[in-house]
Amino acid sequence: MKTYKVSLVAVIILLLTNATITKVEAQDLKGNISISGAFALYPITVKWAEEFKKTHPNVKIDIQAGGAGKGITDVLSKVTDIGLVSRQLNAAEYKKGAYAIAVTKDAVIPTISATSPYKSVLYKRGVKKEAFNNIFITGKYKTWNALGFKSTAPIHVYTRSDAAGAAETWASYFGKKQEDLQGVAVFGDPGLAQAVQRDPSGLGFNNIVYIYDTKTNKPTNGIVAVPIDLNNNGKLDPDENFYNDIDQLIAAIVSGKYPSPPARDLYFVTTGKPNNAVVKAFIKYILTDGQKFVTEAGYIKLSKEKLKKELEKVK
Repeated sequence: MKTYKVSLVAVIILLLTNATITKVEAQDLKGNISISGAFALYPITVKWAEEFKKTHPNVKIDIQAGGAGKGITDVLSKVTDIGLVSRQLNAAEYKKGAYAIAVTKDAVIPTISATSPYKSVLYKRGVKKEAFNNIFITGKYKTWNALGFKSTAPIHVYTRSDAAGAAETWASYFGKKQEDLQGVAVFGDPGLAQAVQRDPSGLGFNNIVYIYDTKTNKPTNGIVAVPIDLNNNGKLDPDENFYNDIDQLIAAIVSGKYPSPPARDLYFVTTGKPNNAVVKAFIKYILTDGQKFVTEAGYIKLSKEKLKKELEKVK
């Protein structure tokens, strides 16, 4: 009995000591992390940084949005520690030393103004992929009557002016590149959303978090998603109508109902395998405890297998 008591006390002391050491280690982690890049990743990265600093108050994290192109340029030129990239990296970027770690997933969604006179009909019919291609790529469809409406009003097409993962991903849905996209070029996700919101004849595309309010789960910023007629039958079937709230849309992306692209992984990119202790600690946090904030922030969690694979890249 005496041996048991001594062992129990020893265990308690050991647990308390380890907890104290862990807390001290967290407090002792010091340094700066500079991050720039994709608008798609900016909101969740800000959340991750806020939560990480609660247990690592001596770490300073500077985050700037500017598009995926800026993110990859900044990190490869060593202006920043991490580049936020919302598209697949290419061979040339890997050759320059880009090291990509997937941290979450989202999707690019076509959008119209909430005041669009075509909204109610579009939610009954959807828009075929071929029609989107004829609007954004070939430019063949220039007026709304091309989509079956009794209106000769022009379709005001909007795209991105910055080197953007969203634009590259939307173009890749049609087997093309960002420079192939037609339309008035607008800077950034917020800028594109605002341009479409102000224009009842406008048509654009945005990342999920710029379309939906993560608190109400409903569309926000005065824009709504344009449903895709996935089976090309000229009507929006019940299993294609998953745009009314963010939970339905995320479930459709996870199940594969919403196509990929324009669904895609989002990446933290470093130059070579990260060896800075503070950067490594932040990325490890994101791939573990930080994942609990992903869904509430309007993103999609990576699978457990994927997270394990990405964690191996940081060890």
